Amino acid sequence: MTVPGLPMAVPSRDLPTRVRIHEVGARDGLQNEKATVPTEVKAEFIRRLADAGLTTIEATSFVHPKWVPQLADAEQLFPLVSDLPVALPVLVPNERGLDRALGLGARRVAVFASATESFAKANLNRTVDEALAMFEPVVSRAKAASVHVRGYLSMCFGDPWEGAVPIPQVVKVCRALLDMGCDELSLGDTIGVATPGHVVALLAALDEAGVPPTALGVHFHDTYGQALANTLAALQQGVTTVDASAGGLGGCPYAKSATGNLATEDLVWMLRGLGIDTGIDLGRLVATSTWMAAQLGRPSPSRTVRALSHEDSEEH
Repeated sequence: MTVPGLPMAVPSRDLPTRVRIHEVGARDGLQNEKATVPTEVKAEFIRRLADAGLTTIEATSFVHPKWVPQLADAEQLFPLVSDLPVALPVLVPNERGLDRALGLGARRVAVFASATESFAKANLNRTVDEALAMFEPVVSRAKAASVHVRGYLSMCFGDPWEGAVPIPQVVKVCRALLDMGCDELSLGDTIGVATPGHVVALLAALDEAGVPPTALGVHFHDTYGQALANTLAALQQGVTTVDASAGGLGGCPYAKSATGNLATEDLVWMLRGLGIDTGIDLGRLVATSTWMAAQLGRPSPSRTVRALSHEDSEEH
């Protein structure tokens, strides 16, 4: 149920006044679905997210359909949403993917690297260094075309095959991605094992290596219920970009222990209570996730969606 005036906003001086939410539900969320979602439903999902106030919505991925069949319709989907007045980043695994994205007018792309050898092999069939070498021409060509480039880094806090990931190892790959020309990096807790102290330690090490919090986003999974606590720790260190997925959709098809992303609604509820502006209409967002859950035939895992869902939400 909705109660006016809640949550009560209590600002903190050690936190930013505004946070940009990088919405990944339409890409990271839907790529992990067993059933393929119709293109028109994906487009409507993105349009509803934009209408709820999200300004960065990751639209799709230009990967080979063999690897992510749920996103095989990238060429059909992107033109259906490209008129929206929001940033619509797309994933590109290689130069062929970049060509496809640029051909449709994409102005923001992302590459996805790994901090560990095991995941690089499972996800990209390459070593970490080989993957970085593959991304170099992608990033340089994108920058030459004045396209914004985000670098995703998976397994920053733990790996299902290797266990704990040494912080210097993560810093090294982050530094390589920035030196390559990436405009921003997203630190991925792919299997959701991070805890706040680990987050603080990694961010401090990155800052010392010349990777400031202003160049970073954080991407937490809620496998062990730590995503919001980890987000708060990152905000206290100066991070102002947080990845989240509407309704808590998604995981990782190459890491079986990865469960859903941090739910955008849960994040917005916490940020609202901290007096942090996001520009998002929570009611519209909850209605969007409730609608999407109906398309998928199951309830949303987001606690905030469940708490705020009620009959009149369908009016939004």
